[in-house]
Amino acid sequence: MRDSESAKSRKQSNPDGAAHGGSAPETVSVLLPVAAGSPFSYRAPEGTPCPPGTWVKVPLGPREVIATVWDAPQKGEAEDKVAPEKLRPVAEVFPAAPLPEKARRFIDWVADYTLSDPGAVLRMVIRSPEALLPPKQHLGLRITGIEPDRMTAARTRVLQLARNGLVWPKATLATEAGVTASVVSGLEKLGTLTKAPLPSQKPLPLNPDYDHTKLTEAQGYAAADLRKSVADGAFAVTLLDGVTGSGKTEVYFEAIAEALRKNRQILVLIPEIALTAQFLDRFESRFGNRPALWHSDVAAKQRETVWRGVLNGGTRVVVGARSALFLPFADLGLIVVDEEHDPAFKQEDGVIYHGRDMAVLRGRIEDCPVILASATPSIESQVNAESGKYRHLTLPDRFAGRALPDITVIDLRAYPPEKGNWLAPQLVTAVKETLEAGDQALLFLNRRGYAPLTLCRTCGHRFACPQCTAWLTEHRFREKLTCHHCGFEMRTPKQCPSCGAEESLVACGPGVERIAEEAHTLFPDARLSILSSDLLHGVHAIREGFAAIEEHRVDLIVGTQLIAKGHNFPQLTLVGVVDGDMGLGFGDLRASERTFQLLSQVTGRAGRHAKPGRAFIQTHMPDHPVMMALASGDRTAFYGRETNARKATGWPPFARLAAVIVTGKDQRATEADARALARAAPPHGNAISVLGPAPAPIAVIRGRHRYRLLVKAARSAPLHTWLRTWLQAAPRPQGSIRRTVDIDPQSFL
Repeated sequence: MRDSESAKSRKQSNPDGAAHGGSAPETVSVLLPVAAGSPFSYRAPEGTPCPPGTWVKVPLGPREVIATVWDAPQKGEAEDKVAPEKLRPVAEVFPAAPLPEKARRFIDWVADYTLSDPGAVLRMVIRSPEALLPPKQHLGLRITGIEPDRMTAARTRVLQLARNGLVWPKATLATEAGVTASVVSGLEKLGTLTKAPLPSQKPLPLNPDYDHTKLTEAQGYAAADLRKSVADGAFAVTLLDGVTGSGKTEVYFEAIAEALRKNRQILVLIPEIALTAQFLDRFESRFGNRPALWHSDVAAKQRETVWRGVLNGGTRVVVGARSALFLPFADLGLIVVDEEHDPAFKQEDGVIYHGRDMAVLRGRIEDCPVILASATPSIESQVNAESGKYRHLTLPDRFAGRALPDITVIDLRAYPPEKGNWLAPQLVTAVKETLEAGDQALLFLNRRGYAPLTLCRTCGHRFACPQCTAWLTEHRFREKLTCHHCGFEMRTPKQCPSCGAEESLVACGPGVERIAEEAHTLFPDARLSILSSDLLHGVHAIREGFAAIEEHRVDLIVGTQLIAKGHNFPQLTLVGVVDGDMGLGFGDLRASERTFQLLSQVTGRAGRHAKPGRAFIQTHMPDHPVMMALASGDRTAFYGRETNARKATGWPPFARLAAVIVTGKDQRATEADARALARAAPPHGNAISVLGPAPAPIAVIRGRHRYRLLVKAARSAPLHTWLRTWLQAAPRPQGSIRRTVDIDPQSFL
């Protein structure tokens, strides 16, 4: 981060930061992006106002960090008693717009709810430090009117473009003219072209009335309701509940249009960056231009532009992953959470939070509407809608009267695949019929790689991760054995490392690569594509993979959950689920719910256009409630059963959970700390119970042993207060041992 000119002059004229004259220096509270429980006090620079929200650079030990002036401590809160003249001075004040008061409140609320340090939450806000300074002036080239002494065909092409009088980026001018950069440089040396400032980039305008999609009656009713909610401009949460292919996106686009008419900012959260390609095309068709993007694959320069635009209010719509929640919006008027049920909205490390729940919290603080959209809502959202806490809009039918796919459950006990194969004869026949009809088929298996386990058939040796209690997954295309928990990799050996036997290693169980191998053998003429996150690196590769399907350059797709939701493929009429039971093997309270959601979503990819769709689910448990609900299409019965079971046993959403995970390098010390923590639990009566400690199902990750404690509390119990009392009273962890708190845990591994 470079110093501003004002900061340089301030340091030169007053290098020690001391105040001139006899007036007492002003003290400011500054929240630093570090794991600290409260703001630090600093001495403000003389003559430079530093109200709350001001972005500053301050010394911290031997370094300087970017931070934010925070609100003064409230009565009863701890205050810094250091004399102002002994405080270290603020090193620099940035010229950026201040962090809005509502954004500061959001940071405090998230920290309070997740039992995290406010500075750790602020660190998620300060993702693009360069954006705090005015954008750098970039230079391009424009024509001067001086003709070169010698003309060539290449020079002629360059000048034909440059004569439009615009300032061109050098690389763009060369590319558009079809010449090398040296041709453009030569014209610059001759004085035919000269450097000139490039115009600053402004956000592309979004037109709320650019194109109106004709809505169905149900869509029109829901859209009118959402427009009114946005026009009212007050906090309200609406569950937009529609079957796959019902046009939920087109409905909430109408809410976005209304927010644009009111000149407000809009945030759309999506669970996977893989969903952005089709979404952006649909957004551009509706509003005339694309929104700003925010996710991990966005280039640093683009992130700087987006962050600055969000803070100063120029960026109107942001589409992003869960981290976009922490952008410093100047005037947020609408939040949309698409696929609100998706587990990807849960942040599992650092500050642990659920993106959907924090979106609702931010909507409450910003006093703006929140839309939760899903074809398979979470039980939490469903219960909130049924109780009246959330408003509930439904789209019970697919767009244009198209039918939902016909779902068939294949009992693998009665109709198993041929020996050595994984696809049952009925599914093979259905794929063959589909391909012969000129349509596309999808084989779905939510398991990356070739096989989840490799063992030696001579001695029984199994390849396990040296850092985790997990088997290594074979990735045959890359000739690697990989741990999907810590990233450990090794080359697939030619012989067993235990007994030395050669050609004795066998793959156990299927992954998508193995299913693709089988599919290629069965359907050698089909154009086949594998869609898996470990084979498609980056947004551009994923976008190209989906484009190939949309343009029917692919006949048969083998994919993981990357393809399970939000995509619309006109020629896809068949979905085959290779292992419908896989998600049911996890012993947590949401196993059935998540399996139902995932399989509903993936089977819902079939038949979304003119031709009807079919889906086949292979299972060893055809009588399981999930399979019966999918086959019958009776979602209401399934949700009712799951909700009643949770209510009867006192699990969320009818109770609250918090997990405490204790990790350490030494197994005995880690277990001892977890037990000492359990013994320190305050009295809790019947409203709060502590379960554990017990070794986590994945007992070691990255060489750290893991023990879990689970706190179960009644909805009325003061869970957060009790947790703080417990953790403050417990013995402090020693050595490498760390404790992590997860409020409302979604994973129990």
